[in-house]
Amino acid sequence: MASLLTASRLGIAAVAEPTQVELRQNATEEDFQVVIRSAYRQVFGNAHLMDGDRLTVAESQLRRGEITVRDFVRSLGQSETYRKKFFHSNSQNRFVELNFKHFLGRAPQSQSEISEHIQLYAQGGYEAEINSYVDSAEYQANFGDAIVPYYIGFQSKANQTMAGFTRIFQLYGGYSNSDRTQADGKKSKLVREIAWNTSSAIHADQNGVAIPGTTGGSRGQLYRVEVIQAPKTIPMARIRRSQMEYLVPYEQLSRKLQQINLMGGKVTKIVAA
Repeated sequence: MASLLTASRLGIAAVAEPTQVELRQNATEEDFQVVIRSAYRQVFGNAHLMDGDRLTVAESQLRRGEITVRDFVRSLGQSETYRKKFFHSNSQNRFVELNFKHFLGRAPQSQSEISEHIQLYAQGGYEAEINSYVDSAEYQANFGDAIVPYYIGFQSKANQTMAGFTRIFQLYGGYSNSDRTQADGKKSKLVREIAWNTSSAIHADQNGVAIPGTTGGSRGQLYRVEVIQAPKTIPMARIRRSQMEYLVPYEQLSRKLQQINLMGGKVTKIVAA
């Protein structure tokens, strides 16, 4: 959703236009290394791992084709290392937030999602909580069995609220940061927003400099919204998506973005007309 320049200033350039890491047939040892490194980085939130923290048995099973990338991701989440770093050392709300980030690549969308997973843990235990993400239809649709999960929360997605962008921004912390070293890392970062069903504004980059277009709008101002719109029907042949523009008054901007999102469009730029 963010432009490349803005994404760079926000510190999300590395994930705003993500490259999928997929384990393909006839993979080389180098391919396995890339997949394994990417999985550790994603699931453990870029935290530093000692050699003793690695799951060498699961890595060998992946190389031999005995388990899929999805199974390997599950093994990481079920490991004692993951429990130690994220379950035992965090509040319950923070643990659920991080599970959404690590396994689904997005932030929680509502209080009901948080409550559902807290209740699931209370009734089914730790393993059931981790499996609920990896076995979900959402995981299958986005990553399947061969793709390492990645951050999808920075993209405009159909049937997802636009508030997800600012929420994943809060959880992200930067490419060189980790979920173990963020300020107030043990506390939930989204409990207030999710409870009130609001999103936070992003007004400045990592250096505190104001970013044009992120400090609110002026009533009566028109905005040009550029959108890549997917075709309504997708035949077997590859079809190029159409580029569209809308002129939208400030008062109608939020509703228009929701409509675009529901129609499967991807917002590429919003500028004053």
